[in-house]
Amino acid sequence: MEQRLEALAGTVPGLQKKVKLSVSGVTAQEFLRALAQSNDLNINVDPTLSFSIVNNFTGETAKNVLLFLAKTYGLDIDVIGSIMTIKKLPEPQPVQIEKDIKVQYNTSSDGLGYELQNDPLGKVAQRISSLSGKNLIVPTPLLQKTVTGFMAEAPFETALEKLAYVNGLKYRKTNDNVYVFESLIPGEELFINDDRQTDVRFRPDNASNPANGANGMNPGMGGGQPGNYALYGKTEEGRGKRFTIQATNTPIIELIKRASEEANVNYFIYSQIDGNITTNVKDISFDQFLTSIFQGTPYTFRMDKDTYLIGNRRNEGLRDNKIIQLQHRSIDTIMMMIPMEWRKDVEIKEFKEQNMLLLSGSGPQIREIETYVKQLDKLVPMVLIEVTLLDIQKGNTLKTGIKMGVADSIPKTGGSLSDGFTFGAGSVNRFLSQIGKNNSFNLGRVTPNFYVRLQALEENKNVELRSVPKLSTLNGHKATLSIGSKRYYKIETQNVYPGLTNTNVFTTQYQDVSADLKIDVTPVVSGDDQITMKISVNISDFIGTVAKNEPPPTSNSKFESIIRARNEDMIVLGGIERTENSNSGRGIPILSRIPILKWLFSSREKSTQKVVSVVFIKPTILY
Repeated sequence: MEQRLEALAGTVPGLQKKVKLSVSGVTAQEFLRALAQSNDLNINVDPTLSFSIVNNFTGETAKNVLLFLAKTYGLDIDVIGSIMTIKKLPEPQPVQIEKDIKVQYNTSSDGLGYELQNDPLGKVAQRISSLSGKNLIVPTPLLQKTVTGFMAEAPFETALEKLAYVNGLKYRKTNDNVYVFESLIPGEELFINDDRQTDVRFRPDNASNPANGANGMNPGMGGGQPGNYALYGKTEEGRGKRFTIQATNTPIIELIKRASEEANVNYFIYSQIDGNITTNVKDISFDQFLTSIFQGTPYTFRMDKDTYLIGNRRNEGLRDNKIIQLQHRSIDTIMMMIPMEWRKDVEIKEFKEQNMLLLSGSGPQIREIETYVKQLDKLVPMVLIEVTLLDIQKGNTLKTGIKMGVADSIPKTGGSLSDGFTFGAGSVNRFLSQIGKNNSFNLGRVTPNFYVRLQALEENKNVELRSVPKLSTLNGHKATLSIGSKRYYKIETQNVYPGLTNTNVFTTQYQDVSADLKIDVTPVVSGDDQITMKISVNISDFIGTVAKNEPPPTSNSKFESIIRARNEDMIVLGGIERTENSNSGRGIPILSRIPILKWLFSSREKSTQKVVSVVFIKPTILY
C-alpha cells in the first residue's frame, strides 16, 4: 500500500503536503472528506465505513496520515489514476485442513472397518470406494450429510448396512452390484426384524420421526390410533418377497399401494377400492396378502403376465372361468351342497350330459368352490341288502271224531336253518323263545348255502319262506320293498225313490282290502366299514275263514329298529308275531248237537296258532 501511495505522490503533490487536523468523534467519511479538501486529493470512501476518529495531526504528510488510518482501522487503498478508494480489508480466511477419513479395508477377507465422527457421507463413500474398488452411490442431497459410526473389521455388506442403520438411512444393493444409500421417506422407520436383522417398515404415525428405531431396539407394531399401520417385507431365497403387516382400521387401498411398492410389482386398479381393514399377519406372500384382504369384499385380483389387475369382481378382465368335471358324484347333489353365500358372485351352469359345472366370476372364489367340490367328489359306497323273511308257526290243534286208515310209513320232520339251528319240534320252541322277545342278534358271517338250508326248512314245513329279495341302494338312501295282494267283497245298496209307485234300485260295489309286505332299509356306511341301518317292516295278512260278502279279516305286524353291523354280517330281527284262532266242525244233523252222542256222530277241530315273523338282513358294501 505504501508503494502504491509513493508512486501516486509523483503526480498528486497533495500527498506530500503536510496537514494540520484536530478532530474528536468525527466519522471516518467526514474526516477523509476534510483531508481531501485541504490537500486537493481525490478520495472515494466506502459507505460501509462507520467508525469514529479522535486524533490530532500537525506537520504530517497526507500520505502518512492515510497509511496510519489503514493500519489502525484495517483499511485498504486501491488506486485508479489519481483516485484513491478507501474500503475495509476483507476478513482473513481460515486455512482448511483436510480431515482424514478413517476407513480400513481388508482385501483378502473383504472386511471393512471405520471410525467416523461427523464426516460427510460423500467423502466417506468416496474413501470406501477407492479402498475397496466397489461402487457406492450417494444421492446429491445426502453428499454433505454427516455420519457417525464405529465398526471393527466386519464383512463389507454388514458394515455398510450398520452404518446406514445408525445414521437413519436405507441401504440397498442393486442387481448390477452397486451399493446405494437412500433417505427414509415420510412414514418409514428403521427397526430390528424377527430375524435380528435391520429392516425398514412403514408407519404413518411416525412420519415426524423417520429415524425411529435407530437405537437398536425392536419397537412393537400396532396398538396405535385407528388408521395406523406398519408394513415391511423381506426377500427369502426360494420364496420371494414375504410380508409382515399389522394395521388398525386402515384403508385397503393404502395397504395395497404400499405393499405393491415394497414388492416391486406392477399393478393396475380398475375401480375405486373402498373400506378399511384391521389385520395382523406375518410371513405371507404378496398373493396371499391380496387374497386375505379381499376376503368378504366385492373386490378381487388377477395376474396377467407380470401385472396385477385389481378391482370389482364383476369388472371385465377380472372375471375368471373354470370347468369342474365330477368323477364320482352327480351334479344334482353337488349343487345343493355349495353354500348360497359362495354362489352369490359366481355364476354356475350345469351340464348334466357331461356331469360337469361351468363357473364364471371371481378367481379366488372360484378356486375356493373348486377345492370344496373336489373334497365332496368322492366315491359313494353302494350297499347290497339281502332280506329274508320267514313266518314260523307254532300252536295246538284239537280234533275229535273217529278216523280210520292204513299208512305205509311214518313221516319224519326236520331241516336246519343254519349250523347250530335244527328245527324239529323242540328246537323250534327254543328258537322262538330267543327271537320272540322283540329283540335282535347278530349271527355273524354266514356261508352262501344259508339260503339253501332255509329253502330246505321251508320244504319241511317248519317255516314259510315269504321272500328273499336283494336290494341295492347308495349310501344314505332308502331302499324299499313292497309286495302285496288285494281281495274284494261285494257291497249291495238299496235305494228307494218315492213316487206314485215306490221304485227300488239296487247298487252293487266291490270294495278292496289290501294285505302287504313292506320293508324300508336306510343304510349308512361309516369309515370302518360298519353299517348302521334304519329298518322298518310292515306285514299284513289275510286270516281266518271269510264269510260271503264280508270283508276278509286281516292281521298287521309292524317292526322298526336301528341296528349296527359289520360288512356281510347276518342280522336276525324277531318279535313280529300274530295269533290266529279257528273253530270248525261237521256231523250228522241233530245227533251232532246232543251231548255225549256228538263225540260219536261228529268231528270237530279247534286250533290256536301263533305266527312269528323273522327277518334276516345281510348288508354288503360294494365300492
